[in-house]
Amino acid sequence: MTDVELHPHRHATHPQIVKRLKRADGHLKSVIKMIEGGRSCLDIAQQLHAVEKAIAQAKKTLIHDHLDHCLADAVGPLEDADRARFDEFRDIAKYL
Repeated sequence: MTDVELHPHRHATHPQIVKRLKRADGHLKSVIKMIEGGRSCLDIAQQLHAVEKAIAQAKKTLIHDHLDHCLADAVGPLEDADRARFDEFRDIAKYL
């Protein structure tokens, strides 16, 4: 057994991320059907936008979860000034 099988890496946000990715998967399948069915470019673009947004939100949630749990746990308790810099880093990560 691998380390992942013995100690799965799960956070409370993972079900939320899976839900968003499944939504993106559904939108993507719709896009493929729309293209195959000859739907308008506007309709297709709208669905592609929904796919992008769902994936971007899943990524953002995953990154923030990592910062809040994995990185914060590794760093440990911080003084107020250091905590402010850490929080600033977390805030800027939303632009990834």
